[in-house]
Amino acid sequence: MSQSQVSFREKVGYSLGDVAANLVFQMMMIFQLKFYTDIFGLDGAVAGSVLLIARIVDAFVDPAVGIITDRTQTRWGKYRPWVLWTAIPFCVFYVLAFWNPGIEDKGLVALYATISYVLLMTMYSFNNTPYSALGGVMTGDIRERTSITSIRFVGSTIAQFVVQGLTLPLVSKFGGEDEGKGWFCTIGLYAAVCLVCFIVTFLSARERIAPPPQQEMNIRKDVKELITSVPWRAMFILTLFVFITLAMWGSAMSFYFQNYVDQTALFDFLNRLGLVKPEGEGAVLLTTFNLIAHSESDAYAIGFSLFNMVGALVQFAGVVLLSNFLANRYGKKATFIVCLSLTAIFTAMFWLPGPEDVTSMFILCVLKSLAYAPTVPLLWAMIGDVADHIEYVNHRRATGFCFSGVVFALKAGLGLGGAFAGLILSAFGYASGSGLLQSAEAITGIRLVGSLVPAVLFAIGVVALCFYPITKQFNEQMQAELADRRSKVNKES
Repeated sequence: MSQSQVSFREKVGYSLGDVAANLVFQMMMIFQLKFYTDIFGLDGAVAGSVLLIARIVDAFVDPAVGIITDRTQTRWGKYRPWVLWTAIPFCVFYVLAFWNPGIEDKGLVALYATISYVLLMTMYSFNNTPYSALGGVMTGDIRERTSITSIRFVGSTIAQFVVQGLTLPLVSKFGGEDEGKGWFCTIGLYAAVCLVCFIVTFLSARERIAPPPQQEMNIRKDVKELITSVPWRAMFILTLFVFITLAMWGSAMSFYFQNYVDQTALFDFLNRLGLVKPEGEGAVLLTTFNLIAHSESDAYAIGFSLFNMVGALVQFAGVVLLSNFLANRYGKKATFIVCLSLTAIFTAMFWLPGPEDVTSMFILCVLKSLAYAPTVPLLWAMIGDVADHIEYVNHRRATGFCFSGVVFALKAGLGLGGAFAGLILSAFGYASGSGLLQSAEAITGIRLVGSLVPAVLFAIGVVALCFYPITKQFNEQMQAELADRRSKVNKES
C-alpha cells in the first residue's frame, strides 16, 4: 500500500470518532433548545440566549485549540492523541448538559444551563478540532480523502439515525412519567458508546502528512495566512450559515411535529404503516425501542422519530451512493452548489403542507435529505483541500489552526441557529412548558423557523460557495505539485 492509500479498516476506525461526535452534536442540534424550554422550563428567548452566550464565551477556545494541537509533538502524532485525552471529560460534560438537577429558581437554572453548555462546547473543541484535522493529514490523495470523509459521514449518519429516531422513545422507556430520569439514562447510554468509539479511533487512525520540515512556528503568520485565504473565508461563511440553518431547522421540527401537525392525522398515518398494532417478528423490535403508538398521545414522539429515521436512512443512502460519484465526476464545488440549492428549495416547501398533510411532509423529508446527502462528507474534504491550498501558496502548513476556524464556525452556527430559533419562537408567543396549547401566532413562528427562514440561510451558503476557487481541475494540479514537493523533501531527508 502506498503512502497516500488508507486501508478500509483505518477509515472505519476513524469514522467511529464522528459517530461519537454526532451522538453529541445531533442531540444539541435537535433537542437542546426543546430540553431547555420543556424540561428546564426556560422561556424561548432565555434558552436562545443561553446558547448565544455560550458561543461568545467559547469564541476564543477554537483558535487556541488549533494553535495548541499544531504544536503538539508526541509519538502518536499531533492530532490523534487529543481524541484519547479528551474522551472521558467530553462524555462527562455531555451527561451534565442534559441533566436536570432539580433547581427551582429559573435564574439558577439558566446559569447551570450556560455553564454546563460552555463546558461541553469547550471539550467539543478540544476533541473535534484535532479529530477533524486528523482527517486532513491521513492522506494527500484527493480520492482517498473523499473516501475517508464519505465513510466518516456514513458513521455520522448512523449516529443521526440513532439520536433523531430513538431518543424520544428511549427517554419514554427509561423514564416513564419521570422525563428527567429518561433523559439522564438515555444520554448516559450515548456517552458510554462515545467513549468506546473515541478509543477505537485513537487506536486505528494514523497521521501521514507533516508540515514542511523547515517550517517555523509563527502564530502571526498562521493567522495572516488563514484570514487572507479566499477558499478558507468561503468555507468559513458556508459552514457558519449551513450550521445555523441545520440547528434552526432541526430545533424547529420537534416543535413543528408537536404543535403544528394534526395528531389524529399523524396517528392515522402511523396506523397505516403498522406502527399502532404491529404483528410478527418486527413487533418485538419495535416494542424494544418503544416505537409503537398506543394512542394519539404517542403520535408526536413516534411520528417525529419516524420522520427523523426516514431522513437519516435516505441521507445514508445518498452519502453511500452519490457523494463519491458526483464529487469525482463533477468536482466537490459544483456538486455542493447544486445539492445545497436543491436543499434550500425543499426546505422552503415545508411551509406548504397543511396540518393534516402528513404524507407530503414525509415526501419533502425524503427529497430534502436526498438533496443534502452528497454535501455531508464534502465539507470536511474541502477544508482539507483548503489546508493544502495554504501550504501550496505559502509553503507552510497549520492543519489544526485551519480546521479550528471552521469548527468555530460550526459551533457558532449551532449556537446561533438555536438562539435564533428560540428568539423567533418567543417573539411569536411560544409558551414554554411541556404539552401546553400554543397560539396561532406561535404556530406561525414554528412554521417559519421550519421552512422559509432556514431556506434563505441555506441560499447564503450557496452564494459563499461561488467564491470558493478550488475547482476539480485546479485541485488535481495542486495535489500533484504538493506530492512532488513532499517527495523531494523525503528524498533529501
